[in-house]
Amino acid sequence: MVSEKATLVNPQGLHMRPAGLFASTMGKFACDVTVVTPDKEVNGKSPMALMAAGIPCGTEVEVKCDGADETEALAAAIELIKSGLGE
Repeated sequence: MVSEKATLVNPQGLHMRPAGLFASTMGKFACDVTVVTPDKEVNGKSPMALMAAGIPCGTEVEVKCDGADETEALAAAIELIKSGLGE
C-alpha cells in the first residue's frame, strides 16, 4: 500500500463534476483507492461516495492505493488533486 496527502484547491470542493473525474480516472486502475479526510474514509472509485463525503476546498486528504498498479494510481490521483480536478 502507498499513500500521500494533498490539499483540495478547487473552489467548490469535491462536487459532482470533479468527483466524477476523480472516480473515472481511478477506475482505470486495478488497485483499491481510498480517500481519507480527518473524519471519514470513502471509496475513491465511487463518484457518489466522493460527493456524499462533502469534502470542501482547503481540506487535506490522504489518498491510499493498494494493489498491483498502486504507484501509478497514486501519482495520477495526486496530480488530479493538485491540478484542481480540472477546474
